[in-house]
Amino acid sequence: MSERVKEILSWYGSDSPGTLTNLARLLTAGTLAGTGKLVILPVDQGVEHGPARSFAVNPPAYDPRYHFELAIEAGCNAYAAPLGFLEAGAREFAGRVPLILKLNNHDVLLEEKDPNQAITGSVRDALRLGCVAIGFTIYPGSEHRLSMYEQIRAMAEEAKASGLAVVIWSYPRGSGLSKDGETATDVTAYAAHIAAQLGAHIIKVKLPSAHLEQAAAKKVYEATQVPIGTLAERVRHVVQAAFNGRRIVIFSGGAAAKDDQVFDEVRAIRDGGGFGSIIGRNSFQRKKPDALKFLGTVMGLYAGTQK
Repeated sequence: MSERVKEILSWYGSDSPGTLTNLARLLTAGTLAGTGKLVILPVDQGVEHGPARSFAVNPPAYDPRYHFELAIEAGCNAYAAPLGFLEAGAREFAGRVPLILKLNNHDVLLEEKDPNQAITGSVRDALRLGCVAIGFTIYPGSEHRLSMYEQIRAMAEEAKASGLAVVIWSYPRGSGLSKDGETATDVTAYAAHIAAQLGAHIIKVKLPSAHLEQAAAKKVYEATQVPIGTLAERVRHVVQAAFNGRRIVIFSGGAAAKDDQVFDEVRAIRDGGGFGSIIGRNSFQRKKPDALKFLGTVMGLYAGTQK
């Protein structure tokens, strides 16, 4: 085990040997093993956006096994998905890539001003499928946020008691925020801090924009001159908000984008002290050879083997 991985594990002093072992499995898997960086393949978009919007551009991706194969062949640290996708391949690919079971999901058949998520899996499901962690989405800014915080607190307690790690997708959204506010620097940092306070080992947030949403927070940012002018500076601030960098913060890949844009974002995450990326649509919406090349470049940027 590398010294960097040992250092990261030391930040989680209240956790059991089982949970630390599963965190270590994540940090020592795949191409980036031992570096302290993570690239995770998440495929919950079939539920979250609909199957055609997610997979029609690359029809092999309708098959759940395709995503196991992509994560394994690319050398991802983990593969995260809802219950059905993991059940469809967990036996065939057992032990070949760390798995994260996404325990709640939301569809877009009814668009709400204040979104919520349905519980679609359990800690027992995660254990049955051999997962290293559970995943859970919260929506800071939604009128349902407090019940979501309570749900993950209870599920995190059960997961940790069972030796699993906890990953929280912290996505500000709802009537409490403007559209620009969903990725504002102050809101994104707040969302990362909330997830850390709820007991997350790994926190997933979107890349922050330079916008400042909350008037009271904006005054503090301006008075203390928090550097947020570049994306790397904003990433550094979000990581700082997660216990001064003592929690793993990874950043969403977002909708499909041009390669150069994604690679520039990865450089900013790396330079800002972020721990990596969780990249779904930019990966599985490509033909597999292209996806493998793309993910190889992302991992090379994090590993320092590519500029």
